[in-house]
Amino acid sequence: MEVGSDSQPDEKMPLTEHLGELRRRILISLTALLAAFAVAFNYSEEIFKGLIFPLKYSLSFSMQNPFVRIISHEKIAQGTKLVFLAPAEAFWMSMKVSFVAGLLPALPIIFYQLWKFISPGLMPKEKKYALPFIVSATGLFMVGAAFCFFIVLPFAMEFLLTYKLGDVLMPMLSVGQYVDFCLKFILAFGIIFELPIIIIFSTRMGIVTPKTLAKNRKYAVLIAFIVAAALTPTPDAFNQVLMAVPIIILYEAGILISRIFVRKRREDAGQ
Repeated sequence: MEVGSDSQPDEKMPLTEHLGELRRRILISLTALLAAFAVAFNYSEEIFKGLIFPLKYSLSFSMQNPFVRIISHEKIAQGTKLVFLAPAEAFWMSMKVSFVAGLLPALPIIFYQLWKFISPGLMPKEKKYALPFIVSATGLFMVGAAFCFFIVLPFAMEFLLTYKLGDVLMPMLSVGQYVDFCLKFILAFGIIFELPIIIIFSTRMGIVTPKTLAKNRKYAVLIAFIVAAALTPTPDAFNQVLMAVPIIILYEAGILISRIFVRKRREDAGQ
């Protein structure tokens, strides 16, 4: 079998050159993130008002028109106050909100820099997947963040803030703790939704096979709950289940997609 430039990845770079390339990609990513952060900081108050959505509202789905409705959490909205307990708490809240808001538009640039860093180790035929990788990685993160913001967080807020709530207790949340709770959940779900891409790359590199992943499904379920316990900002089992179930679904999706890629690769090799 002939070995040509179409079947081999690029030559390996020296370690110093490899580290220099990594530093360059990180600097470009940080520059894009800081620029987006600066823009988002000017609108931090408006962004924070939007972040209150899970506290006051939730989405209701129906088989009849209107298919999606916004329902107010009247009990929570009337009895819950957001306060700050330290002089700098409101300022740091704006910084955190601006950082996450700036991260979202910077994601395509960050994923592009990641692709440029790993692309020398790919086959020439595989390098054409740069755009699908950037679009799918950014899209999955956005879908995970949106799923958390519109589905998981409103459900979690309604459950946690009304659980055994009587006349004696009234929720009064620190704005810093509320923002931390929401942003950690949003970032965690965004990262978790990248699982199919991680599985595809793992199978491409030969670290695992779709058959092995399917065979060890029971261990994946256990790991999903362990990861959920580590990533959720609260230790209760309720929030861990909210995160573990999507991880399991994404794991199965990753196995399915990796099987398609492996089958296609074998067909290309047989031609």
